[in-house]
Amino acid sequence: MGVIARGGEHEVEIQRSLFRCALARVEDVEDARTFIARVRKAGPDATHHCTALRIGDPDSGALVARSNDDGEPAGTAGAPMLEVLTRRELTDVVAVVSRWFGGTKLGAGGLIRAYSGVLAETLDVVGRLRRVRHHELMVSVPHDRAGRLENDLRHSPFRLRDVDYGVDVTLTVAVAEVAPFEEWLAEHSGGGAAAVYIGPRDLYLP
Repeated sequence: MGVIARGGEHEVEIQRSLFRCALARVEDVEDARTFIARVRKAGPDATHHCTALRIGDPDSGALVARSNDDGEPAGTAGAPMLEVLTRRELTDVVAVVSRWFGGTKLGAGGLIRAYSGVLAETLDVVGRLRRVRHHELMVSVPHDRAGRLENDLRHSPFRLRDVDYGVDVTLTVAVAEVAPFEEWLAEHSGGGAAAVYIGPRDLYLP
C-alpha cells in the first residue's frame, strides 16, 4: 500500500472561502483522533473541519476507512475526501480540510470539487512512499569479524538497520524473505553466524 511521504499543509481560496488541508501519517485511529483534535484547536474560527482517514493492518489485511462532513451537506466533504485517498490506494493517513466560509455558497458540486481538490493537491505536495512488510533479524559476531560482515551487508540486497558495539557486534537487518538471507549469511560468515528473528517490520520505500 502507499503512504504519504510526510505530513504537511496546503491551502486554496475558492470564491472567497479558504480551504486548508492538513495531512498526517498515523498508526491507528487514536493517532488520527489526536491529530484531528490538534487541527481543530489550531483553527477554532474555521466554519468546518471535515475529515477522512484510511488505516490498514498489514497482518490481517483489515482496513478502517472513515469520513465526516462536520456540518457540510451530507456527502459533499468527507466522502469525496475519502474517495481521493481510496483512488490513490493510500493507508495510514488522516486528512483534515478546514474551511473558512467566505460568504458565497458553492453548491453540492462546488463543495465536492473543493474538498477533493485541495486534498489531491496536498497529496501531490507531500509525496508518496510504499509501505512494504519486511522481517527484522539480529546477527551477533565477534569484533574481529564484524567489519567485513558489515561491509558485505552494506553491499548486499538486504537492509542494514543498526549496528551495536557491545561485547560482540550486533547487526540488525531487515529482509523481505528470511530464507535467502540465511543462505547469504551462511555463505558470507563461513557458517559462523546465525540470525535471530525479531519480528515483522514495515519499511517505507520510494
